[in-house]
Amino acid sequence: MSGEHVEQQGMSVDAKRDMEEERLDLLSKLPPEILGRIVSFLPLKQAVRTSSLSTPWRSLWAPLQVDLYFASDQMTGQEASKEAAQVMATFLRSCQRPQQWKFRLGLPKNKQEPSKTVQQLLVLATMGVDKELHLNFCDGEQVPNVFQLTLGLPTKTSGLSSLKSLHLRSVTHFAENLVSTLFSNCLLLENLKLENCSGLQSINIEAGNYLESFTVTNCPDMVNIKVSAPNLKSFKYQGVLPLIQLKNTSNLIDVVLNLRDGLGYTEFDCEELLYLLASLKEVELLTISGWLLEWMCSAGVIFGQLQFRFNKLKELRWIDSLMNRTKRDSLACFLNSTPSLEKLYIEIDQSLSSIPHPFFHHYWHEPHLWMDYKTVKCNASQLVVLKSVRLVGFTNEEDELLLMDLLLKKAVTLKSMTVTSPENHSWSVAKVPLSQLKQTSRSCVKQMVVSASNKEYFFRFTGEDNSCSCEGCI
Repeated sequence: MSGEHVEQQGMSVDAKRDMEEERLDLLSKLPPEILGRIVSFLPLKQAVRTSSLSTPWRSLWAPLQVDLYFASDQMTGQEASKEAAQVMATFLRSCQRPQQWKFRLGLPKNKQEPSKTVQQLLVLATMGVDKELHLNFCDGEQVPNVFQLTLGLPTKTSGLSSLKSLHLRSVTHFAENLVSTLFSNCLLLENLKLENCSGLQSINIEAGNYLESFTVTNCPDMVNIKVSAPNLKSFKYQGVLPLIQLKNTSNLIDVVLNLRDGLGYTEFDCEELLYLLASLKEVELLTISGWLLEWMCSAGVIFGQLQFRFNKLKELRWIDSLMNRTKRDSLACFLNSTPSLEKLYIEIDQSLSSIPHPFFHHYWHEPHLWMDYKTVKCNASQLVVLKSVRLVGFTNEEDELLLMDLLLKKAVTLKSMTVTSPENHSWSVAKVPLSQLKQTSRSCVKQMVVSASNKEYFFRFTGEDNSCSCEGCI
């Protein structure tokens, strides 16, 4: 045994930890130029996290401040925004490594003509060498004014022409001209994200042939979204339900409609929603809020009888706060329009707000819901290619078990069904004839029984480690 090994064996735990930390901190002693070179090889999100390692790393992210004030009596707010965008692009283009800039802009308040009033706008810009830019806005106003963004076809060449990803956070009404100008300079932009923009009611995007991904999250005042992007492949939205119009987006593959915040400021318009779903009929991946399907079925929509089907849909993710009879039956109804579905993911998140469906006068079709379970089960189509079902948030409620029963019957080639409890315990599920209940229950740790009129089968839940199982009759 070497002397070094004997010495380390006699060391305390604290001493060993201090030695390990000292070894790990050797990087912090490198010159700033070398540290900057290291972070330049990291994606921007991971590169920013290095600021929490130590003071030398944190100093890399100390923002360089630039103050820009424009003559308010000589130019309009729109003209000043264009000038500011050009200056910002010049500074950002000079970045040799991931870096932060703090732009303090003094812009005229009046958009159409020169004004004596100047508004200060702070923009924290984080630029990555991988052609990614994050902009965080602040204008100091306590109550945000409503505004809209119009982002037209990029036509100008500037220092941002090669930018591929643009992430806009907390955009305000005072920054709308600046954002529009910046977007028009991004000729090769592939990814655009808007986040936490209070006051933003409408966004209208007409993109060129490069934009592939557009994401909007947590914009609580959103009313209208209109997008025209011929090569758009991913559209993701989270927030209140707005009017969404997707035109010239035939290449869409992945769509998220996470309407966790409910109806918002718009009225529920079933016709407009059907136009939206029709524009998504070619997608392969779809995430949708369960309450939206529930409301549409309550209004009389029968998905299996519509003029379009989701023939290319391979993966469906359903999310809601609970699973009840109407949500279960509306999901079953929607599945009748998904003949190519291979994976179904059901997420019951009890932290979400419950959105009860109102009473509608049926105008789209004759009322078809809400029938007894046997009728729903008989009307459900065969899911001939469904291979995998995962239910997260399983609480052993009767409607959850009935949905599982329906899927196990209709998914004729199903390979796996897995349920996960809110406590993150997972089981694989199988449906076994009731005649085998006695011989199977001998090895069970516990049993759970759900009453039903016809107990022909029971569910066998087997833990992932195969150490125990439990049953539920149906």
